[in-house]
Amino acid sequence: MRIRINRVHHPVVVLGYGRRAGVWVQGCGIGCVGCVSRDTWAADPATEVEVDAVLAWVAGLPEEVDGVTISGGEPFDQPEALLALLDGLHAWRAGRNRPIDLLAYSGRSLAALRGRYAEHLTRLDAVIPGPFVADQAPGLRWRGSANQDLVPLTELGHERYDGEVDRPAGATRIQLGTDGDRVYHIGVPAPGDLAALEAALAKRGLGYEEPSWRS
Repeated sequence: MRIRINRVHHPVVVLGYGRRAGVWVQGCGIGCVGCVSRDTWAADPATEVEVDAVLAWVAGLPEEVDGVTISGGEPFDQPEALLALLDGLHAWRAGRNRPIDLLAYSGRSLAALRGRYAEHLTRLDAVIPGPFVADQAPGLRWRGSANQDLVPLTELGHERYDGEVDRPAGATRIQLGTDGDRVYHIGVPAPGDLAALEAALAKRGLGYEEPSWRS
């Protein structure tokens, strides 16, 4: 089974509980206005990798990983591959010595996910559904706009996320990562955050060649 992947990153500290692994899929058929991750929209077949390769990367992470966040792109645009990834993550976390939660983002509504992807939801501990709506930004913790909910789905999900459902975002919304060829943002910036970061970098003689949020 193959899946289109934009990038993976560890540790992620701005998209869920604790220190996490992040997996961003490639391809999104929703295309929310104002999305800051437009580089993940194109369903580029050149980004396909084996699901087993993603699972091997996850298996090599430090023991203290607290969870895995799957974002994109739109994970549910690749339903068969997503299900295979979730099944593999279940098998992996069963052998770890600490609880590990699985959290996914989707631009689809919770009703649509329950109607079409109920099997996927049984593999997740929490989901953040709903499209990004620019004029309702910023949202609560880990969410880009106020229409987006945080929905715990399992006992572990409730344990970790019930207290976060109505919590404000706080000061730390984004972090930076790099794969050697590019620098990327991780998280859910508030309006103006990326422009402020760009201005701060410019003062130091640094700049973006291809900022995805303006592409």
